[in-house]
Amino acid sequence: MLGATAALGTEDVAVEDALGRVLAEEVRTAGDVPPFDNSAMDGFAVTAGEAGRTLRIVGEARAGAPSARPVGPEQAVRVSTGAAVPVGTEAVVPVEQAEEVDGMLRPTAAAAPGAHVRRAGEDVPAGTVVLGTGTRLGAAQLGVAAGAGRATVRCHLVPRVAVLVTGDELRPPGAALEPGQIHESNGLTLGALAEQAGARVVRRTYVPDDALATRDAVQGALEEADVVVVSGGVSVGPHDHVKGALGALGVTERFWGVALRPGKPTWFGTREATLVFGLPGNPVSAMVTFVLFARPALLAQQGASPHARRTGARLAEAVERLPGRDHAMRVRLSPEERPPGGPPPTARSARPPSAASGTPWAIPTGPQGSHQLTSMLHADGLALVPAGEGELPTGTEVTVELL
Repeated sequence: MLGATAALGTEDVAVEDALGRVLAEEVRTAGDVPPFDNSAMDGFAVTAGEAGRTLRIVGEARAGAPSARPVGPEQAVRVSTGAAVPVGTEAVVPVEQAEEVDGMLRPTAAAAPGAHVRRAGEDVPAGTVVLGTGTRLGAAQLGVAAGAGRATVRCHLVPRVAVLVTGDELRPPGAALEPGQIHESNGLTLGALAEQAGARVVRRTYVPDDALATRDAVQGALEEADVVVVSGGVSVGPHDHVKGALGALGVTERFWGVALRPGKPTWFGTREATLVFGLPGNPVSAMVTFVLFARPALLAQQGASPHARRTGARLAEAVERLPGRDHAMRVRLSPEERPPGGPPPTARSARPPSAASGTPWAIPTGPQGSHQLTSMLHADGLALVPAGEGELPTGTEVTVELL
């Protein structure tokens, strides 16, 4: 799938509009940060010296209003936090260590060279790379870019995603239900997952189980989106029209079917640079396969790393393995020293304490049916239980893909 995925183009974005975007360039500081020596405290800028001397206060330096007057060895300048320290001074005496009487200052503590002074470039010297290509811009990153002197940053384009949800039984949230009908949720969950991955949902459409309606919906999605996500309708039943529509519209199948529970009927194809994911209709299967397949593609299109954040965890209870299929089990993670709600694992079944130290427990979130969307509530990740025979005992370490 990643071999068929290319990064989208780039554009310049104002820093105030770049939250969540992914950098397509390095950001270097235009000058030193901070750009001048400044005071770390409210107090008095002075030359270095001992406590108890008497200095005349000859001016004031405020943030944004520096003092242009050089300061001699028997003089002091009142200074505010962040204000440039005047020429000739070497330290700042905090107000808590100063006695001021009739325009004269008496430091009550020695002032060592550089005391309470933030030097130019102390945070970041000029020309330093502060943000690398592929960085997703959060609040701190935006602040660093602005502090580096940037008004705009070069970012990858945001992927456009169309979500199509198929099924005659589906009705909008809140609608009255007739016998055999259910409220549609996949459009909301898959759209939300796409937006959390940094994409923009340009279409969210319900499609009845009709060949012509399916083809029209797919055609419209292909024309306006970089990624098309279809939920349901990719099997071989008489009312599954998605594969036929995709083939008729020039979408090349790359794979169909994965050795995974939930999510076996997952489909993936391409039409030129447009990616198409055919995901199962069951709510959990749709979310799991989106996280495992569509999310990495959306990250790669933005120039970000497509590799998911994963961690190791110990099974809090024994788990049956599936012959021929991996199991993406919804779990929450707990840092407790023993399986939550149970006795310590036996020496036979658990990893040695020294090896398990700091490894969380993976606790199933409840019934794991592919239709039971509540199993995604409180889930921190997907524990990837490898295919095989028998069971994995309590304490076995597995890989968890974090949500």
